[in-house]
Amino acid sequence: MCNNEDFNENDTQLLWTRSASFSDRNTRLDKFWGSMLEEEGISRGKVKDWIKAGFAEINGKVCKKPNQKLMGNEELTLKGEAELTTLVPEKLPLDIIHNDGRIAVINKPAGLTTHPAPSCPTGTLVHRLIHHFPEIRDMDEWRPGIVHRLDKFTSGLIAVALNEHDRLAMSAAFAEREINKTYLAIVHGIPEREFGEIDAPMGRHPIHKTKMAVVLKGGREARSEYKTLWSDPAGLVSLIKVKIHTGRTHQIRVHMAHIGHPLVGDLVYGSMPHARWEQEHPQLAELAQRQMLHAYSLAFTHPESGEELSFTQTPPKDFIDMLKKLNKSVQRVGLIGMPCGGKSAVLKILAKNKIPTFSADESVARSYEKDGAGWELLRQRFGNRFIDPDTGSIDKSALFVAMRENEDLRREIMNIIHPIVQHDAEEFFKAHNNEPLAVAEVPLLLEGGWHDKKLVDAVIGVRTPEEKRTGELRKKRGLDLETLAVFDSWQWDEKTKMDCCTTIIENDGDLSKLDSETDRILEVLATLRKDKEIAFEIHIEELFSPDKD
Repeated sequence: MCNNEDFNENDTQLLWTRSASFSDRNTRLDKFWGSMLEEEGISRGKVKDWIKAGFAEINGKVCKKPNQKLMGNEELTLKGEAELTTLVPEKLPLDIIHNDGRIAVINKPAGLTTHPAPSCPTGTLVHRLIHHFPEIRDMDEWRPGIVHRLDKFTSGLIAVALNEHDRLAMSAAFAEREINKTYLAIVHGIPEREFGEIDAPMGRHPIHKTKMAVVLKGGREARSEYKTLWSDPAGLVSLIKVKIHTGRTHQIRVHMAHIGHPLVGDLVYGSMPHARWEQEHPQLAELAQRQMLHAYSLAFTHPESGEELSFTQTPPKDFIDMLKKLNKSVQRVGLIGMPCGGKSAVLKILAKNKIPTFSADESVARSYEKDGAGWELLRQRFGNRFIDPDTGSIDKSALFVAMRENEDLRREIMNIIHPIVQHDAEEFFKAHNNEPLAVAEVPLLLEGGWHDKKLVDAVIGVRTPEEKRTGELRKKRGLDLETLAVFDSWQWDEKTKMDCCTTIIENDGDLSKLDSETDRILEVLATLRKDKEIAFEIHIEELFSPDKD
């Protein structure tokens, strides 16, 4: 949308003045202006051209470098040349959902500006409309048929009146809030409440005049309702449905940012979360080429017939692709089994197959080292009782003896150490989020309730014959039968463990057999991932069903 205050009709020159804030620190000059002017249909390429031509100033001095980094406290101006012209029909595709000769409903693609402005004189929805509906050219000079608008980068349903009588009637219906509009959005994070109402007045941002904001004084009523439909397994984003009761500029974008969940891809109201995505999740950030907002449903009374009309439109491919990508987060696999059951051998086979692996035993060992997390917590609780005077680390032998002799002490220590292992495992899965799967070997995973808490997506059990486990494998570990029995007593019995597993590796042969068993399990896990993708595609189809509340 063009800001008319910046337009001089006599010299057809555009002028913008903005103040850079601390949040703009280290932002390129062209990126800053590109974000500021995106809603006016001005491309970043055009901004670069203007800067190179000497039309940009920083604190009153001309700057011709598009890549100039901002300090975050400057006064900025930018000039541009407007290209005034009359409306010329553009013979380009238009996705017409409904047309009864009086009212048309269009599925607007993202990236298409709704109507012309001095800063965006061509290439708008209106230019396509007057080609497909030439009868509307006798209406408003620059906005013929337009009764409401969608942001340039918002996709979805928009109603168009095909004559002046119906345009006035539809405009009045919008003004009286008689039109029902529902949007779908992908937002950062997971809202605390599944349902919510946002009643927060809006007005111009006190500093950035092209932005809107929730304001304490002088704002206009703005009310939105949202419902969380889905959140990705890693908790990065949520798919929400939003119903707006008022039609303020950028209402959904401002309201969701106001409650801490800005729209994914929104560089104006969610620049900081997007910057973090660019660093931590570059593949996802690459998919977010616009704010992920889609005008999903539109319902109104026909101005002539009085018929109740209702339309829905499934989101476009980029929207769906992002949901599918998010659903493909790493398959988190837990590996369990009885002590001396061959779990470590399976972990080595997985690592040989380039699959990321995690060992709880190694996590505990690191935490027991001097200044480690476990070392610090145990020292706070027990002083130097379990500190090895020679190394300064935890004396694991002394700790084991104490745990074996005192069950209450053992439980207390487990309650200290288990959260550390869980944190390390969660960080491990996050670090490998773009991998198909990652496997964490955690002996007490089931006992710790990880499967119930959904910390893993699948559990592999390693089942080993008792004579092999207490015989050759025990001897390889250098454990006596008494010590092995103690370890066994701290865990569930093997049958109970195996009954809770997604799938089981039978470790009843040599290493070659264990190799083939592990390969078989990898195929099972691949099938589970494929089934998950299919189930998700069905799920999102149900979510986008018109009958879905």
